[in-house]
Amino acid sequence: MPTGRPDPRDVLVLPAAPPDAVVRYGADADHVADVRLPSAGAGPLVVVIHGGFWRAEYDRAHTGHLAAALVAAGYPVAQLEYRRTGGAGGWPATFDDVLAGVAALPGLVALAAADLGRPAPLPGPPLLVGHSAGGHLALWYAAHAPAAARPAGVLALAPVADLVEAHRLDLDRGAVAALLGGDPEAFAAAYAAADPLPRTPLGLPTVILHGTADAQVPIALSRRFVAAAGGVDNEIALDELPEVGHFELIDPRSAAWSKVTEALRSLQR
Repeated sequence: MPTGRPDPRDVLVLPAAPPDAVVRYGADADHVADVRLPSAGAGPLVVVIHGGFWRAEYDRAHTGHLAAALVAAGYPVAQLEYRRTGGAGGWPATFDDVLAGVAALPGLVALAAADLGRPAPLPGPPLLVGHSAGGHLALWYAAHAPAAARPAGVLALAPVADLVEAHRLDLDRGAVAALLGGDPEAFAAAYAAADPLPRTPLGLPTVILHGTADAQVPIALSRRFVAAAGGVDNEIALDELPEVGHFELIDPRSAAWSKVTEALRSLQR
């Protein structure tokens, strides 16, 4: 019997208002980011890394509503695009793009704001928000970026935080193998390099939000990551959201959205 509730997946296809600007950080067609800016009182820049299991059929457009809601809360937002599997992405291209894009975006967004006559983001490194595969990339960026380009904090929403376990579970029918070239035994070096676990304490706040009802990325992956990371960096926290699924975390209409904005505010020091 129909429940009358909206399909949580409809946020992926629900059209959002266009961005204020599109900036380019490299030569490839996917080396771009959508920029959305508040009209007054800008806070720190938020860089959004979208999910979609790193696959080309999913792009930054499905985070448009999330970005618009963050702008309404006073955050300048840049939705990063990157090369993905099924196109020119995979190891190491996808990861090279995230390193280059996140590092370049503070300057590019400041220039876009000046061109549009909007307030520039507050000075300082950006906050990272990543969902699903984008959550993996946000955690990975924080662990691997040069010290001078580290973010101010990371909010990972239902991240694919354990690639070996995600491969064992065959999430999205081979998504991890497509990203890294194959299985963990044959491509051990790629799995090690793509691991989001920090090697040393990062000195930046990191929050993971994950719903206990997530059918796309089981919460066990976040639990495993936090248990392993806790021995290295005690600033990584997991907030488990009862009865919340995968897509509610990027949908401002959902009951879980207040947890997202609350966690983002907690990253600001």
